[in-house]
Amino acid sequence: MTSLSSAPLVEAAPAEALRLSGLVKTYGSGSTRVTALRGIDLAIARGSFTAIMGPSGSGKSTLLHSAAGLDRPTSGTVHLGGTEISALTPRQLTAFRRDHVGFVFQAYNLLPALSVEDNITLPLRLGRRPLDHGRLETLLDAVGLTDRRHRRPAELSGGQQQRVAIARALITRPHVVFGDEPTGALDSRTGKQVLDLLAHTTKELHQTVVVVTHDPVVASHADRVIFLADGAFAGHLDGGTPQQITDRMSTLGEW
Repeated sequence: MTSLSSAPLVEAAPAEALRLSGLVKTYGSGSTRVTALRGIDLAIARGSFTAIMGPSGSGKSTLLHSAAGLDRPTSGTVHLGGTEISALTPRQLTAFRRDHVGFVFQAYNLLPALSVEDNITLPLRLGRRPLDHGRLETLLDAVGLTDRRHRRPAELSGGQQQRVAIARALITRPHVVFGDEPTGALDSRTGKQVLDLLAHTTKELHQTVVVVTHDPVVASHADRVIFLADGAFAGHLDGGTPQQITDRMSTLGEW
């Protein structure tokens, strides 16, 4: 068995892509101490699309950052794809995120000097991993950019740039793709296309997707909506309509 001092310990892939156990996150100390997460227990199934919602200050972004390994919890554990990432050293965690976690944010974060194809394959080059040309072709086709593979970001629309970001997040076959308001900068029609694409990846590519959003329409594309309030789990809704999600959110406070 490999020790954590040399490499992350990865077990056989579990049915759950993500498990949070007793997750607590606090900031500051004494009179300025703020508790952002209060003992969250959560399991996300492989190949599912989950949305996280809650009022402002409910802890949803902190939850996403902790689950993705961008922030370390104060206590509790995070298991991602069979690895307890909350036990990794900072260096191990950086390598793990690069190789096994995908990110899609409101800002596309594409490199302007690189082509569509080079932006998508950048995580592989950074990790010195070989390119699976079949995977690249599948993703270019899935995001509808095969004929734009040699263009640069400035030559693409906002929706097309976000599609490049999604393909880049998928190229490493990550355990989970995390999205933080991934359609926040897009108009409603383009946003729907991007959401349909994310939903498509869960069904056709068996990819696990977790997004934080304040938009009930975005959340309605998910298989399950997780609600947070004051840093604690406040229920869930499966297959909800935008109106049903809005009604549930209205009981949780300002949002």
